[in-house]
Amino acid sequence: MTAKDIMETNVITVLPNTKIDELAKILIDNRVSGVPVVDSNAKLVGIVTEGDLLHKQTSPKTPAMNSFLGGLAYTKEFEQYNSDLKKLSACTAAEIMTETLAIVKEDTTVKEISTIMVDKKINRVPVVKDGILVGLVSRADVLKTLA
Repeated sequence: MTAKDIMETNVITVLPNTKIDELAKILIDNRVSGVPVVDSNAKLVGIVTEGDLLHKQTSPKTPAMNSFLGGLAYTKEFEQYNSDLKKLSACTAAEIMTETLAIVKEDTTVKEISTIMVDKKINRVPVVKDGILVGLVSRADVLKTLA
């Protein structure tokens, strides 16, 4: 069984210029926890999830600093801090979306998709053909194959 066999093809998407309040309403009204962001040609450019939007309601954790040879050095938490700050100040999908995505093709097996979801701790995987979004596989879609 492959992505093509289980993917949802009627996918709710948003454009990069979609405002944050519109994004929240789309997620709530459609009872979904994330939406792909596509450009005007349906090319996948990112994804926005409830987790991304939750950053708007948090305060970023200041990264720890270490003194090294008389100077200050941030720990690896600095990248996360920068990401949190960016999302906190975001106004549009383009500013808050996750751009580095795990994507699959239509012929990717359900086993491979499951492994990606578990390893990357993600709930949905976009299915693309030549960079164009053609479907979305959620954890629920994968679980249906077990029933």
